Amino acid sequence: MISESGFFREFGFQFEIELVQPDLLIEATPSCDFLGLDFEILDVPGHCPGSLCFFSRENELLVGGDVLFAGGVGRWDLPGGDGDLLFSGIREKLYSLGENVVVLPGHGPSTTIGAERRSNPFVRP
Repeated sequence: MISESGFFREFGFQFEIELVQPDLLIEATPSCDFLGLDFEILDVPGHCPGSLCFFSRENELLVGGDVLFAGGVGRWDLPGGDGDLLFSGIREKLYSLGENVVVLPGHGPSTTIGAERRSNPFVRP
C-alpha cells in the first residue's frame, strides 16, 4: 500500500502519499527469534493486506495487532480489507492456539483466545 501510488485512489480517497519502499518484509514462519524470544509469525490478513500476529507458544502469548480485540476485530472496511478473510483467519489460525493464550491487541484491554471463542460477536467458531 505504501509503495503503490494509486492504491488509495482506487478506493475513492483523494489524497497523495509519499511513496516508500520497505527495508525488509516480514513473512509467516514457524520460528523467529526476537531478542531471545521465539515467536511464530502468523499471516492473518483481512484487516489489511499483510496483517501479521506474533505468537509465543512458550509464554502462551499472542501479539495480535489490529486482528483480534476483546469483544471485537480489526476494521475490514478500509482499503485492502476483507471481512471474510479476517474472520476465517481468526477461526483457523488464532482460535486453534489454545484457550489460555493471552491476546495483546493493538488497542484496548488484553483478552484470551478462550474468552473470544466463547463470546466474540464477530467471529463464532
